[in-house]
Amino acid sequence: MAKKSVVTEAQEIRLAIDLINLGARLQLLESETSLSRERLLKLYKELKGVSPPKGMLPFSTDWFITWQPNIHSSLYINIHNYLLEHAGISGIEAVMKAYRLYLEQIGPQGGDEPVLSLTRAWTLVRFFDSKMLQTACCGECGGHFVVHQLDLHDHYVCGLCHMPSRAGKTKKAKNATALLAAAA
Repeated sequence: MAKKSVVTEAQEIRLAIDLINLGARLQLLESETSLSRERLLKLYKELKGVSPPKGMLPFSTDWFITWQPNIHSSLYINIHNYLLEHAGISGIEAVMKAYRLYLEQIGPQGGDEPVLSLTRAWTLVRFFDSKMLQTACCGECGGHFVVHQLDLHDHYVCGLCHMPSRAGKTKKAKNATALLAAAA
């Protein structure tokens, strides 16, 4: 009997390490493992060299509906759903594997943080599980995109087919354009 709890604790520690390395917040770690808060804090500090960030987890579905986050969230949830249907995995394992595949698809960000963090991806899955969000098929491209459950989805057009006028016009993009113009 004692061996089983040792293996379980070792598995829990391995899971916590994997989650921390993917950028999980402390609240996610507490929810997905049975390790004590003190143990998780110690593990986090050991791996990252700093204390975990403080503050509340994202709690609004609205962030996932805005233009750029919607594209990334839609990519992630489609990967996640595919894994649930075809890979025989579920729970936190599916969340982590889908997140790793998402990171592979968006490519290197040059030191930037990905638009969708692991904590937001985990929250997104929870919003889907609680039926607050769902996907709708774009009438133009046929892709499936994250939408609010109670919105009307007839004739839905995604943010890629009908881009907002200010899409991609960030200070960072403006600075990159200015640098290219200066170099030319």
